[in-house]
Amino acid sequence: MSAGGSNQLLTPDEVAELLAVSKRTLMGSYRRWGLPAVKVGKHVRFRTRAVEQWVDAQSDGM
Repeated sequence: MSAGGSNQLLTPDEVAELLAVSKRTLMGSYRRWGLPAVKVGKHVRFRTRAVEQWVDAQSDGM
């Protein structure tokens, strides 16, 4: 993923697809993984930039 990113908010379905995991896995684990989320009313959303940075941080540890 590229550096920078945007502030666009992604749904859990979109993030799960990007990460190649199920929505159920994402929603059950994102806090433990340290993946930042934003609450919009009762909905959970993820900023594109935060997801990209999180993925980059995971790959740095490999």
